Amino acid sequence: MSGSGPDALRDRIARIDGASYKRYREIRGTWTFRDFTLHMDYVQGDPYAMPTPVRLEVPAGTIRLPEEAWRTNARRLGCATWLAARFARAAARVRGHGSGRSGEVRMEDAGQKVMPRTSVMVGPDGELEARFTVGLPGRGRRVAGAAAAELLLDTVPGLVRRTLTVEDDAQWDVLAAAEANEDAEALRAFIEHEGLIAFVADGARLPRASGVSDVPLEGDRVVPFRSPPELRITAHLPNAGRIDGMGLRPGVTLIVGGGFHGKSTLLRALEAGVYDHVPGDGRERVVTRRDAVKIRAEDGRAVTGVDISAFIDRLPLERDTKRFTTPNASGATSQAASIVEALEAGACVLLVDEDTSATNFMTRDRRMQELVPRSGEPITPFVDRVREMHERHGVSTVLVVGGAGDYLDVADTVIRMDAYRPEDVTSVAREVAARHPTGRRSEAEGTWTPPGPRRLRPHSIDPSLGRRDVYVRVPDARTLRVGEDTIDLGAVEQLAARAQIRAIGLALAHIARADEAELQLPQALRRMEALLESEGLDGLDPSRPGDLAAFRRFELAAALNRLRSLGLADDGAGEGST
Repeated sequence: MSGSGPDALRDRIARIDGASYKRYREIRGTWTFRDFTLHMDYVQGDPYAMPTPVRLEVPAGTIRLPEEAWRTNARRLGCATWLAARFARAAARVRGHGSGRSGEVRMEDAGQKVMPRTSVMVGPDGELEARFTVGLPGRGRRVAGAAAAELLLDTVPGLVRRTLTVEDDAQWDVLAAAEANEDAEALRAFIEHEGLIAFVADGARLPRASGVSDVPLEGDRVVPFRSPPELRITAHLPNAGRIDGMGLRPGVTLIVGGGFHGKSTLLRALEAGVYDHVPGDGRERVVTRRDAVKIRAEDGRAVTGVDISAFIDRLPLERDTKRFTTPNASGATSQAASIVEALEAGACVLLVDEDTSATNFMTRDRRMQELVPRSGEPITPFVDRVREMHERHGVSTVLVVGGAGDYLDVADTVIRMDAYRPEDVTSVAREVAARHPTGRRSEAEGTWTPPGPRRLRPHSIDPSLGRRDVYVRVPDARTLRVGEDTIDLGAVEQLAARAQIRAIGLALAHIARADEAELQLPQALRRMEALLESEGLDGLDPSRPGDLAAFRRFELAAALNRLRSLGLADDGAGEGST
């Protein structure tokens, strides 16, 4: 490795112009420009291979962030996300020419959610490190020297000047991003202090542009959120000052209403509320406890050694549901397993939408109870456990319900959405339940105690492939490849970025290297949290890539639980396809 200034880099590129593409390795090293330092620790060996990772260290004097924007961790994170979005958008407009990925410049898109990432990191003194990839230009498999010089000596410095230097007219924008994130963190502290599970501010804009887009819906038809008077509370934030909004208290909360009136929109906002959001998103002041987990049915997923007996028991052929294992779960068994797995990982709030749930898991009405006696039904419906989960174990649930009126008997709070406007109809719901008793009987037998943690075999996770000790790929936004295993994460709805999925894959590789032959699953999750706390995301990969983002223990657990090769200690579980 070598390096010096831009003139030396230009000379080095000129010397290898037209040579074999592998000669690009001669430009590895550190190159000091006037207003930043460029590091190339690794160089791609082929124009069709993964592009070359680049690190830039940019001093505070170049960035020119206002001091108020980086004086706290929360503010620095807001700044970093704003800067990453600017760089990523500008880089996406760079068009290269030549073989393979020649001339491509790419940084992970920060999106609407704010989370620690390795793409842009703002330091405690206002300095910055940016990480991205460049496709070193090639003609066939030859060095394209002129194009490489333009890319590294003109295009990249131009991106730094246009996106990572905060000009005077952008000072207020970056400060707004810093303050918005600080307010979001203050709001999280507020709901924790007040014992709430979530808060939705008046004026929040919850609808998204489409079912496949996370950007806000715009236009006059968007109805700003306004809390029902009965649920309104007031918070005081360090920058926004006083804000009012709806506070959700622990217990069983139903969100009801007609179709297309905003029930699922509200629940999705609560799902996303485990993250902070960028200014202009509409959900900047929608926060949910970090330990809230979305639960849904997931036909076909693998389940390994999960005790689902509180919900499903007495299966035909005497299949064991205390250590239930199947490569092909049904809707009901997958939903039961997901609940138990979430609680094992430490979840205290469950978010459930009737539309994505297994009907037979949610409830069984009086007529079906008569037609199919309890002795012939292995499923204990969720409606018969949900109150016990809160009263005995402190687990709250927020459910979107459109057709299962049985839940009115177990609800603490009922919110009705009418044309995207919420109403507190708890007292009305109780009157309806009293006037129209369902006649159904609870099918819960005995009390339920959450099962103890499972013990996994770390070495059942094999991240290697061929000559690679660790092979992690994210081919799309729902799939993780670790070694020879492919994990479908499409139903893990609180994953917010491909960079999180890649980080989770590297975390699985770390778990695989544990010294112990057996390890409690929650213990494995805590170890990963401790690693990230002490070393940051770079603790996952010493090569310091720019495509990693922070994840919660719950999404790591979800990936681990969907790993079909996962082995458990003493897992004498029988297999089934129910």
